[in-house]
Amino acid sequence: MKVIFNPDEEMVKTIKEGLEAKGGYCPCKVGKKPENKCMCEEFRGQIKDPNFEGFCHCKLYYKYK
Repeated sequence: MKVIFNPDEEMVKTIKEGLEAKGGYCPCKVGKKPENKCMCEEFRGQIKDPNFEGFCHCKLYYKYK
């Protein structure tokens, strides 16, 4: 298993700017809830799934099997 940043550097830059503006909370989710703090609860759960391969919700990270 390996987690990397999205290879699209412009997208990573944009998402990181959104994270900074929202104090570290996912810019793609509504509300500053603990489960939305980057790396969000949703993606942490996907990382634990050995069969999951793909991007997190906001496409900042990619998980390989």
